[in-house]
Amino acid sequence: MSMRIVRPTAYGGPEVLTVAEVPLPEPATGEALIRVKAAGVNPIDWKLYSGAFHDIDDEHTDAAGVDAAALPQLGLECAGIDTTTGDEVIVYPVTAAYADYVVAPKSSLIPKPSSISWAEAGALMLTGLTAAHALHAAGVHEGDTVLIHNGSGGVGLMAVQLATARGATVVATASERNFDVLRDLGATPVAYGPGLLDRVRAAAPGGVTAALDLIGTEEALDTSLALVTDRDRIASINGGPRRAKEGIKVLGYGPGEDAGAEFRAAARHDLAAKAGAGHLRVIVAGTFGLDQAAEAHRAGLTGHTPGKLVLVP
Repeated sequence: MSMRIVRPTAYGGPEVLTVAEVPLPEPATGEALIRVKAAGVNPIDWKLYSGAFHDIDDEHTDAAGVDAAALPQLGLECAGIDTTTGDEVIVYPVTAAYADYVVAPKSSLIPKPSSISWAEAGALMLTGLTAAHALHAAGVHEGDTVLIHNGSGGVGLMAVQLATARGATVVATASERNFDVLRDLGATPVAYGPGLLDRVRAAAPGGVTAALDLIGTEEALDTSLALVTDRDRIASINGGPRRAKEGIKVLGYGPGEDAGAEFRAAARHDLAAKAGAGHLRVIVAGTFGLDQAAEAHRAGLTGHTPGKLVLVP
């Protein structure tokens, strides 16, 4: 029996993606074969095959979905049906989920809440856990005023919701076309660009106590440093090497970065419970078939649509 899988044929842009027919994988002891119903699309996917992704140290290659001996396998989160038990599950961490079926460790499976759709379940974990990890690293709690850069991105939308649920006041940067969705989630939106520092100060006259840099620009870093006195309360998930020199919390899979593997593994059930109870929305911007993976990546690279893109085999 064969299945379809999306693979890059070379390093480059979305044009290198192809759908291949391969034999159905067989799970080993401690693994499960999952029929994929939805796989989340994330920026790390196109960074992996672009050739521009930052260095990954040996300790974190598996967690980042990197195989140094081959072109990368795509799809680091999904939801589907355990073919052995028939259970509906969310699968994270996983690799090669851009496929009809995927093999994953049984430890990666958690029950899918029945109240959320397949697309929502398949797009929940990577951005949700990244947001939760960033809030944890910055120590965001009730009474804080937190500045979230790129609040309308996949991670940002999760971070806004999780921060407001903790009782924090949120100021979030975004393009003006995405202001309404941020207001709907409880944040005060501000436009990025020249004058950002003054706009944030006006939006948070009592000051900013923590910041999440979810975009990696010099503007985001400079604004965060100007507003947050304690650099341990600034967390960044992407950007240049200057971040480490400034003494902030740098999250990720590169050398010297905090991957947060233990925190993420422990937080999965709570994240799923929040989504299942309706306390955390997974905003799905669009769904695509496996043969439309390149189209999905092109849409993601524009950065114009708030929410998650999802492949639905």
